[in-house]
Amino acid sequence: MEKLVSNWYSVVQALPETYIFPPDARPGKLSTAPSIPNCNIPVIDLGSQGHDRDQIIHQILEASQEFGFFQVINHGIPEVSLNDAMDVFKEFFELPLEDKEASIHSDDPNKICKLFTSSVNYDREDVHLWRDILRHPCHPLEKFMPLWPKQPIKYREHVGKCSTQVRKLSMNILELIGEGLGIGSEYFNDGLSQETLLFVNYYPPCPDPSLALGLSKHCDPQLITILLQGDVSGLQVFKDGEWIRVEPLSHGLVVNIGYQLQIISNGKLKCAEHRAVTNSSNARVSAGFFITPSPDCYIEPAAALINASNPQVYKGFQYKEFSANYYMKRGKTEVVLEPFKL
Repeated sequence: MEKLVSNWYSVVQALPETYIFPPDARPGKLSTAPSIPNCNIPVIDLGSQGHDRDQIIHQILEASQEFGFFQVINHGIPEVSLNDAMDVFKEFFELPLEDKEASIHSDDPNKICKLFTSSVNYDREDVHLWRDILRHPCHPLEKFMPLWPKQPIKYREHVGKCSTQVRKLSMNILELIGEGLGIGSEYFNDGLSQETLLFVNYYPPCPDPSLALGLSKHCDPQLITILLQGDVSGLQVFKDGEWIRVEPLSHGLVVNIGYQLQIISNGKLKCAEHRAVTNSSNARVSAGFFITPSPDCYIEPAAALINASNPQVYKGFQYKEFSANYYMKRGKTEVVLEPFKL
């Protein structure tokens, strides 16, 4: 518990050596770097599905091919629901040490509900990430909610409501993607989208953001991710050989393509590398809802997308095989897919 950055960051003047990344991985001085432009990732209005569904599908597929990221507005989740969830996430990390410990804590990386720092590989890392993480499953709600933090008092109520709404939105987006790919609106039901995992990241103010990272470069291993960014900037996407900022959009949600969607689409949709940087003045909280296949779910490119001019790129596998390989090679995005290519 004493390892949590949120417990000690305020008493250090300099960045501890174990948090300093190698020069080629450092973000540099973000406030002055001209090479970190804002990223105008597509913003898609989902409010007109009733009469403009085909256009929305086209926009989602285009964004998923070019960026692997997009933001959605008019998505059906009330602003108050998002704000309530973000408020209790912040309150959780601001709890006194003893209250956090009483609410939830475990050094067991296999525990379903877990609070930890940097990553589950903390003791084996060469460099630590400047973040704490609260991780727990959200679906089905009735099964997992009793295992969630007991504090703040409103945590289960607000996060339960928000996670249900986010899952509904996720399934709507997957339905649109299925239609657009020509594989059917129900393709991603059942095992392919069985789980919803929540990762809440807390990035405290950092003594030297130019040397540290909140989250190193990676692509998400799951199907699709819905991200609540909060109101503090930090997300960056790697595109066309450079890192570009994704600024928070009021009441907007970030959607990004995971490896499983890239594989199922036979490479038509692309997942994009991204990372999180820190800052020296404001704590940042973000919450990612990951739509995830069941461990035994069999993943393969959709048959309808394979033909003589578009041969199969990836072989089939169980999701647990991919997951084990991914976490073993985390950070080496160029080799994660290699064992699954034909």
